[in-house]
Amino acid sequence: MSDLRIEKPLDDAALADWRRVHNTVIPTHPLSLADARDRAVRHVLEVAYAGDELVGCSTVRPPVDGTRTATVIARVLPGHRRRGYGTELYRRGLARARELGAETVETVVLSSNEDGLHFAERQGFFELERYTLPGEPVEWVDLRLA
Repeated sequence: MSDLRIEKPLDDAALADWRRVHNTVIPTHPLSLADARDRAVRHVLEVAYAGDELVGCSTVRPPVDGTRTATVIARVLPGHRRRGYGTELYRRGLARARELGAETVETVVLSSNEDGLHFAERQGFFELERYTLPGEPVEWVDLRLA
């Protein structure tokens, strides 16, 4: 049994933890607390702790506008990887996406995040496309669950 505790960020302190993981794993696209609050309204966010130690977070972007595609993103801080936390976050996110009506599941990873790309491939994702957002130096990789 994992010692992972996963919670919905219900206050600014928990949103700050979600944001800290996001900004550590995705340093080229930092979010403010206001950005995190906005995402908490539009998406399903969770924060993961091993005991009281922050280890990761997740985002589920539900299907919108009649699509049946959701995006599931699991992020784990570098010092806590390869302990099963990402898999647990991902499985919860995938289940939530299915509950929200997703038939297709995608994810997105920075191309510089080799751990994240390998993790996605091990979960059954395949690459759809690579692109660079305006003003950002690193490519993003969109992947779809096979």
